[in-house]
Amino acid sequence: MHSNALYRNGSGNRDFSVVNAFNLSPVSLTSNQRSTLGSYADKRQRKISKVPCKVLDAPSLQDDFYLNLVDWGPQNMLAVGLGSTVYLWYASTSQVTKLVDLSSTDDGVTSVAWSDGGRHLAVGTTRGEVQLWDACAEKLVRTMNGHSARVGALAWKGTTGGGGSTLLASGSRDRLICLRDPRSDQSFEARLCAHKQSYGERSMLASGGNDNKLLVWDIKKHTQPFHTFAEHTAAVKAIAWSPHQHGILASGGGTADRCIRFSNCLSGQGINCIDTGSQVCNLAWSKNCNEIVSTHGYSLNQIVVWKYPTMTKMATLTGHTFRVLYLSVSPDGSTIVTGAGDETLRFWQVFPGPQKEGSSDGGLLFPSLTGSVIR
Repeated sequence: MHSNALYRNGSGNRDFSVVNAFNLSPVSLTSNQRSTLGSYADKRQRKISKVPCKVLDAPSLQDDFYLNLVDWGPQNMLAVGLGSTVYLWYASTSQVTKLVDLSSTDDGVTSVAWSDGGRHLAVGTTRGEVQLWDACAEKLVRTMNGHSARVGALAWKGTTGGGGSTLLASGSRDRLICLRDPRSDQSFEARLCAHKQSYGERSMLASGGNDNKLLVWDIKKHTQPFHTFAEHTAAVKAIAWSPHQHGILASGGGTADRCIRFSNCLSGQGINCIDTGSQVCNLAWSKNCNEIVSTHGYSLNQIVVWKYPTMTKMATLTGHTFRVLYLSVSPDGSTIVTGAGDETLRFWQVFPGPQKEGSSDGGLLFPSLTGSVIR
């Protein structure tokens, strides 16, 4: 009934000669050198704590596979949709603010997504609206229509020059993806008639759905997808573009599939497949190292950190008692937040922080309080 979609940086040029320019190892090593470096890396393997660094109560956080209710923005604010409301949690102070309340209209929040600059928050609703909120001014900027059913996923397209987000994709249970320019008077600029939810990055758009297909679109030529991957055997909700290798897309299948697949969207070829043994609910890449984290539902309800491209497990994290449906990464890339129908948000420091000259691996700093409630 639903799907996800992701934009991807780049022009979408499918000149296959480009593929070879993005090798994972730019240096040619002898077998002895590889063995030496491998041994050294093993000795220095990063320790990942299996205990969350913070736990927040999130009353009424829905156990719904097709919603996207948690997003950590560039300004270090966490947006969480709880029932008919959206709360903002400031990671640096633990302050909680109610931004959106739809209870007077008998509507509900079904998705949230921050713009690239972190000032604006898009909110999808049960009735099919997309609301745009100014988080700094705490006011509604506009409401956009175009869907006839709940909007389960949202994704901003950023400018290549870093000038902010210019295009918003919304996906719905009505099987449509709407491409919107929030600066335009129109509610939407175009519709993609294929899958139902959308979510992601720049000039390529990936969508997944209950038809078990993963589609890749050129948003400038959106009459039909230019790649279709049909290897998954269950609904495709989890989608994540690699920040390290152009055109590499990770996708995860539902309970009947359990697999994470990697696809090359320049060539249209599948690369690798890993059976995780459990429903794949979400995926996110580290921006600071070549690793990926997956969250899972039936039947393990766990979080797994993987080394790419070997897909070696670096850590398995447990604690949620419901399927781990929600996942987002901190602005510095070091910490993830996970959410589940057990009505908790758990924060885990799983990735190295950004590398700065003269400093060691960093991490996001939280205030000393170990727990609080978002409401």
